[in-house]
Parts: sequence; structure tokens; C-alpha cells
Amino acid sequence: MTTVVSDTGVGPLLRGWRERRRLSQLELALRADSSARHISFVETGRSRPSEEMILRLAEHLDVPVRDRNALLLAAGYAPRYAESTLDAPELETLRDGLARLLQGYEPYPAVVVDGSYTVVAANRAILMLLDGLPEHLLTPPMNVMRITLHPEGLAPRIRNLPEWRGHLLAQMERQIAYARSDALRAVYEEVTAYPLPEPSGGRVEEIPDPEPYPYFALPLRIEHDGRVLSFVSSISTFNTPMDVTVAELAIETMLPADPATVEYLRSLSG
Repeated sequence: MTTVVSDTGVGPLLRGWRERRRLSQLELALRADSSARHISFVETGRSRPSEEMILRLAEHLDVPVRDRNALLLAAGYAPRYAESTLDAPELETLRDGLARLLQGYEPYPAVVVDGSYTVVAANRAILMLLDGLPEHLLTPPMNVMRITLHPEGLAPRIRNLPEWRGHLLAQMERQIAYARSDALRAVYEEVTAYPLPEPSGGRVEEIPDPEPYPYFALPLRIEHDGRVLSFVSSISTFNTPMDVTVAELAIETMLPADPATVEYLRSLSG
């Protein structure tokens, strides 16, 4: 008897995630307390997995929450995870917590973005860095990658643009490999096509650094108000989220990378 496998069924989808994670059927079976034979039957459509089995395999394959819902739907089950809007009443506590976090991080820059780097919230220190950018980049929905790499955006102000651009593109490539996101891929294709800007022609006061300054991570070195500020980036996400929207949020905080930047930012806050 010949088994016809649908490209959109849960079996091929699970196989795709397994191959993406570079696991054999046996390796996945051992992790999920199953058998390679059963995994094979699931992937070929000879066996319909239970809802519990789908979620267990998804957990061991590190499948994003949005795609776990897609796996359940492909198998004929209801989605397990809600997808709330950020202004939904049930996310009021989250919104309040994010606002307090952003405000508490001042005078250092911090921003909250969604899965395609659209800005959800930002503090005043971020807005300071965006001063003077054209309105078409600042009109909602603002996108962090577009603002940073656009030739009319922050790119001409970034003193180490080749290194920082390479870091951001590699970060997006890893995320695209992790989660199949058409929206993120569209942003990636847009920003990689931007021409490299001409260096800014204004006079910039170099903040004196020890030679060489012992940066502990790749810094973003950016011109602001006649001087160069240095930051390193840290990104946080929510642990074990049960909502698709929350699962795709990330909080990026910019930590000053040298004493001169710390001193300057503190002087702005009075």
C-alpha cells in the first residue's frame, strides 16, 4: 500500500523542523521518550500524533509558539496558545511592567520590539539618539533595523558601521533560521539592499579612550551631538510564554561601553 504524504500535513511540518534542527529521527525519539519507528510513522502520515505528542516534539525541536499552533492545526487540533493584541486588557500587567522597566533603565537607551523588529515601546534615551532623523523613518510603525541601517537613518552616524551592520544582519539570519517568519525575511531583504551611506561630514569630538579600550563586546559607536558614544547591546525575552504576541517580544537595552558615555548620559539626566 502506498502512503500519500501531504506537504501541508503535520508530518512533513515536523520533519521540516527536525531537519532544520539537524536531528535524526533516533535523536528526536530519545529526547521525546518515543521510538524512531513512531517518529517515522508520524512524519510519513502513517500515524496521527496526539496533541500531547505534537507539543512534546515541538518542545524538543524548540519550535516557536506561533508555529506550535500551526502544527496543532495541521493535525486537526485547536491552537493551544492565544495571540492577544498588545492593547488587550489581559496584557495590562505586561504593558505596565514594560513601561516601568524602560523608564527605570534611563538615562540609558532601551526599546521593546516584536518579532520583525517593529518598535512596540521605547524610553526617552532612545528618542534622544533618533533626534534629527527624517519623518518617514519615525512614522509608526517604526522598525529598528530600518532606522539603524537606512542611509538616511542612523547608519551615517555609526562610526563602526561595517562591523555593526554585519552583527545585525547575522543576528537576523539566525532568527530567520530559527523561526520561519515571512515578515522578518522581508525586513532582512529590504535592509540588506540599502546602499552604504557616505560618512557624515560634520566635526565630531572624539571622547578620549585608553589605547586600546578594553571593550567586552562589540560596541555600537555612534555620533551624537558632536561626540561619539559607545554602547553594547543586551536582548531579553520572556521565559516560557503562553501567548504568541508575548513570545515574540524582545527587550533590547543599550549598556554604556565606556566611562565617558556613562558620564555624558548621566549629565543629560541632571
